Amino acid sequence: MNLEIVLPPYPGISLEHVYLVQSLPDAERALAVLEVADVLGFDTESKPVFFKGQQSTGPHLIQLATDQEVFLFPVVAAGHSTVAIKAVLESPQILKVGFGLGDDHKRLQAKLGITPRHVLDLSRALREKGQGDLGAKSAVAMHFGMRLQKSKKVSTSNWAAALLNERQIKYAADDAHVALLVYRKWQAGGTRFAG
Repeated sequence: MNLEIVLPPYPGISLEHVYLVQSLPDAERALAVLEVADVLGFDTESKPVFFKGQQSTGPHLIQLATDQEVFLFPVVAAGHSTVAIKAVLESPQILKVGFGLGDDHKRLQAKLGITPRHVLDLSRALREKGQGDLGAKSAVAMHFGMRLQKSKKVSTSNWAAALLNERQIKYAADDAHVALLVYRKWQAGGTRFAG
């Protein structure tokens, strides 16, 4: 019997607490909230590649989450928010946590000249001795007894689109927010990250 099926679904963050950063005032508000956080949930989304040898042009969306809010930065409109994103991601004072962040680092450096600092990849930090990397779905099941729904259709959708649909917004927001919640739960258990 698959235990994942009997777990209740993870509800995720309400859309009323998710903000799409599309203007300079949006970016200024986001920076004011993000720069005072101790820890942020962090992720990026990129339009998928479908052909061998095709290079990704991502990231196309950058997600940063506080305990109460998630800010989504479409990179197509990042001209006005690149300064805010860079300030937060390169800050040595703010810990950024997420799952599977290796490609995110490379793409941010290549596309935007941003080198994230003080970042914890939970996939590696939470893995058990002798086990492989732990993904967000497994971490949510382990720490919250819930099932994180990750639609393949949404994950492989066009993240470079000028307008993201509600399912994309919810998916992206949950990716960043759940990383922060898992980190908080893990820390409450007594294990500390020294980095």
